[in-house]
Amino acid sequence: MARRLAGFLVLLLVVSICEAAFLFQPISDSHRSAALELFTPDHGSFKSLEETYEALRTFQILGIEKKPDLTATACRSISETVGSSSSTAKDLFYALKANSIAECKIDKKASKGIISRLNAAVSGASSLLDFYYSVGGLVLIKDQSSEADVHLADAEGVFRSVKAFSQSDGRWRYSSNNPESSAFAAGIALETLAGIVSLASSEIDQSLISTLKNDIIKLFDSIEKYDDGALYFDDKLVDGHEYQGPLSTTSSVLRGLTAFAAVTAENLNLPGDKMLGLAKFFLGICVPGDAKDFFNQIDSLACLESNRVSIPLILSFPSTVLSLTRKDSLKVGVSTVLGSEVPSLTVKLVGAFSSGSKDASLVESQELDFDKASGLHILNGLPKSIDVGSYTFVFEVVLHEPEHEEVYFMGSQTKVPISVTGLIKVENSEIAVLDSDLGSIESQKKLDLAGKNAISLSANHLQKLRLSFQLTTPHGRSFKPHQAFLKLRHESKVEHIFVVGNSGKQFEIVLNFLGLVEKFFYLSGKYDMELTIGDAAMENSLLVAIGHIELDLPEAPEKAPRPPPQPVDPYSRYGPKAEITHIFRAPEKRPPQGLSLAFLGLTILPLLGFLIGLLRLGVNLKNFPTKPVPATFAVLFHVGIGAVLLLYVFFWVKLDLFQTLKLLGFLGVFLVFVGHRILSHLAAASAKLKSA
Repeated sequence: MARRLAGFLVLLLVVSICEAAFLFQPISDSHRSAALELFTPDHGSFKSLEETYEALRTFQILGIEKKPDLTATACRSISETVGSSSSTAKDLFYALKANSIAECKIDKKASKGIISRLNAAVSGASSLLDFYYSVGGLVLIKDQSSEADVHLADAEGVFRSVKAFSQSDGRWRYSSNNPESSAFAAGIALETLAGIVSLASSEIDQSLISTLKNDIIKLFDSIEKYDDGALYFDDKLVDGHEYQGPLSTTSSVLRGLTAFAAVTAENLNLPGDKMLGLAKFFLGICVPGDAKDFFNQIDSLACLESNRVSIPLILSFPSTVLSLTRKDSLKVGVSTVLGSEVPSLTVKLVGAFSSGSKDASLVESQELDFDKASGLHILNGLPKSIDVGSYTFVFEVVLHEPEHEEVYFMGSQTKVPISVTGLIKVENSEIAVLDSDLGSIESQKKLDLAGKNAISLSANHLQKLRLSFQLTTPHGRSFKPHQAFLKLRHESKVEHIFVVGNSGKQFEIVLNFLGLVEKFFYLSGKYDMELTIGDAAMENSLLVAIGHIELDLPEAPEKAPRPPPQPVDPYSRYGPKAEITHIFRAPEKRPPQGLSLAFLGLTILPLLGFLIGLLRLGVNLKNFPTKPVPATFAVLFHVGIGAVLLLYVFFWVKLDLFQTLKLLGFLGVFLVFVGHRILSHLAAASAKLKSA
């Protein structure tokens, strides 16, 4: 049951986390840690200048100081790319992108060559991407070299050429040969047109700018929305090679919008809630696991941080779970999407509602106090009307300076789920056995659910069991937990669980054993009783053993259902077995030492007889080889025989059979080799003597 209670509480935690998904937090240290993991160079460099730029740009936005040193390798790659005549406009574009952060030195001759090549690329461009890379490269070289004279002679003509790829719904095509349009291409087009405007030597026709503004409004009319208010762009999957996904598509549109808004003096007339919805989308992604997606998220948030349309403000909460026991204060932070400070403002709590209730607000509108040290707006002490439970708090942000309202946007009101926890009082707890007919109390006992209980009851199938208790909040209101269960476990491990119902503060359950005999499988005997009371807002959830009850149930009829087989505990089946203890018999009594020595002498007598026999036979060393090589093998052969005899001695004294056989195997091979050589020599010598 403890595992089930833990599982239930985990479920509550998951629900709480899902509800908290509607909260959006600005960029934090977790993003900085993820950036260092995702953008890890391979042997000091990345595969391409595009990846190098994305890494440098991400580190720059997040302000990461302890980052890999990429400047030297980046400058080497940039120098090779800008100096190569085979580099395409795309190669030059990303080389200049990376150089905008690495700040490598490009000589004047190389700069003039780049400008000439990119102008030629603009003149010969036939697709949207051709214009994007060539125009973007010119904008970058203009920003990086103050001495370079970079402009488009026929900027308006180039503008019209790019505008020809637009569609009536605000989306754009990649080329005139491709009938399919996309929002991703629209973002590329807006960024390209912004570059054309900045490179124009004379003012672009304002009718073209106005038409483009209308295209942007049409594009935003097709924006999609999540339930939490997040807005995003997505394309239909027509060509798998061109489909980018919501994150890349939305990022492309936002980059294009920011770039175009920066070069035009006119207001784009986009509502601030559109930018706030885009901010919610990128912050709601949390921390992407892919380097490209991570860059798109961070770069898009940087665009939102500095755009000229509307800078969204984000409410953040150090904690959305407040404890009445600890007397927690409600703390609210206001920042931009990257966590930057905001101008002076006031945060108001304008309403608080019980979750799922449509009643009037439980609190009156009140301002939160601003703490300069922490930068948070704080409500010290929750109102008395706020008790244990789940609520929806409604906040409103008011900027102090009217001119800031044209720059920043927060939205009218922000709804935030808040959970309030506390200690729940458990009172008037009792358990009783009732007479089934009259309802009179047969036996009744008080319970201390906060302490230990060892209640012992008995009943038959004609009686009832009643359990009752009251739950009240710290403010004296009734409390209904998410779960209140009574479990009866038979001594055969068969369990029965019953839900405890309530009426206001009073919780009560009555078990009529007459109607439960079949559910209990007619099993008489001892039943352990256990009560579970749990809730996410309840700081003192209970899992308490009450005691036991002896049930006397009638005999089971022939066709009565049988108890289900109980699951076998896998630990008992596959766990460690009981230790086996070996008992050896006592050693036999040894003979007297004199007798053992006499037996040893008898075993040595044959060896002495063998030596005496050799002397009587006239054994000598006259045939021992005299040449060095045969003599060496003869000596080794006799040494090997002596080693075998010595091995037998060690076998009786120290070694076991397996060790002896292993060593004997090596000695046997050795003896076969040297014995064969010496015997071959003796046979050859004997043959010579016979022939002589």
